[in-house]
Amino acid sequence: MAFGADELRVLRRALAVALNPAPLDDEAVRDCLRLAESLDEAAREAGRLRAFLLADLTRYRAALPGSATGYLELLQDALAAGYEPGPDDLAALRALRGTPAAAALLERCRTLAERSVRARLARATPAPRTRLLALPGGRAADEPKDPGPQRPAPGARPVPKPSEAFPPRRRPVQPPPEHRAAG
Repeated sequence: MAFGADELRVLRRALAVALNPAPLDDEAVRDCLRLAESLDEAAREAGRLRAFLLADLTRYRAALPGSATGYLELLQDALAAGYEPGPDDLAALRALRGTPAAAALLERCRTLAERSVRARLARATPAPRTRLLALPGGRAADEPKDPGPQRPAPGARPVPKPSEAFPPRRRPVQPPPEHRAAG
């Protein structure tokens, strides 16, 4: 993205105001709004251009091997614009690696794809958990030390035993052998 002299003047004035806030006259505000609109339009145009480039790349890849030269040029342009090669690109380059340009581009794409996968894995890996430590103070510091076993308070429910909470499963009662025979 390139700026003209007028746009640079407006940008410099906007940055100066951002660093040292001061009231702006109406003309300066209109200039800043026009610059913002121009930047938004340039960003939208870059998105449209990127979409067109990727669609073109897909069409050339589908027409391989007949479109090898055009595909390699488009792929280089896409890589220069920040495109991350996918599995389809790597497979296409493997099929074309007989040419020196495709072999060199394959190595570059392998490196970029590996770097991309590593970055995605690094973002997906959760941070190591830190151990929780008990800090002195809080409610436990205000309570007296445990003198040992005590009787439960009146009206308190006793803690159930595991056999009471989870009673053993009973086997179903089976009918006597003479009733089980099919007749």
